[in-house]
Amino acid sequence: MKSFLLSIVLFHSLLSYDYKLQPEKVDEITTHCFFGLPEVMDEHNNGNMSNSCFVTLGSSYLVIDSGPTYQYAQQAYQKMKAIKNLPVSYVINTHVHDDHWLGNSYYATLGAKIIGSEAFKELPKLKQTRMQRRISAEAYKKTTQVFPTVFVKKEKVLQINGNKVYIKSVNHKAHTNSDLYVYIPSKKIVFVGDLVFNQRLPSLRDGDISGWLEALEQIKKMDVQYIIGGHGENIDKKAVDFTYNYLKTLKKEVKKRLEAGEDIADVVNEVKMKKYENDPFYDSIHRQNVETAYRMLEWEDE
Repeated sequence: MKSFLLSIVLFHSLLSYDYKLQPEKVDEITTHCFFGLPEVMDEHNNGNMSNSCFVTLGSSYLVIDSGPTYQYAQQAYQKMKAIKNLPVSYVINTHVHDDHWLGNSYYATLGAKIIGSEAFKELPKLKQTRMQRRISAEAYKKTTQVFPTVFVKKEKVLQINGNKVYIKSVNHKAHTNSDLYVYIPSKKIVFVGDLVFNQRLPSLRDGDISGWLEALEQIKKMDVQYIIGGHGENIDKKAVDFTYNYLKTLKKEVKKRLEAGEDIADVVNEVKMKKYENDPFYDSIHRQNVETAYRMLEWEDE
């Protein structure tokens, strides 16, 4: 009998992947995050490379970004319940990149309301997601594409047990064309998704450098104690500085060469930004960011 039970346990273990999630305190009472690794998604981390956070608001949890898979979200909720056994009332997706929302497929089974940008209305359901192509079938098991059912056009305000939660759309292309941030005044906290990266370089591939800087300038003015991005463990008001300073310097260096009439190939080779050379993703993303910024700024000047 013991060997039979052991075989069942081993069989089920082969069908799941343990993310080994550990919630980290943001404040002393109500807010925790699972911080992702500064790595590209692959079969070793199985998509655990972005941040997912939860806030205790009276009798329920608010989740900001549900993570990369069904199993990730399921395991996250088990950790949440170990802190306080509460239901999840809302899940907010900060933008359309799938490492931030494929966990919706688990939270939907709990009856949570899922909120996101109106851009999700136009998002096609893919035969195979980016995440699915890059991680193991074991980790992706049970994951499906579950989109938000509540949409934010400009701003939506939730009242949860006496707490106001402001969900605001950037309303122009920044990191993506779908960026939301979540501001909870009573907690002096704002969750900004991939508008803020730290401990790794941001990617411009789906964004607009000027629009992104404009959004960050607004966030820098907010009366908050905590700014929590989509990647990186820095969470104080200075958390925004890494992304802001990188993009501002990138724009300045590219624009200077563009105005001097330099060719894009030369600019890609010249704009090195040595300050960031030792940061994760510099080798794989920086040159692409320079090329993307050149094309954007060239278009702006026309």
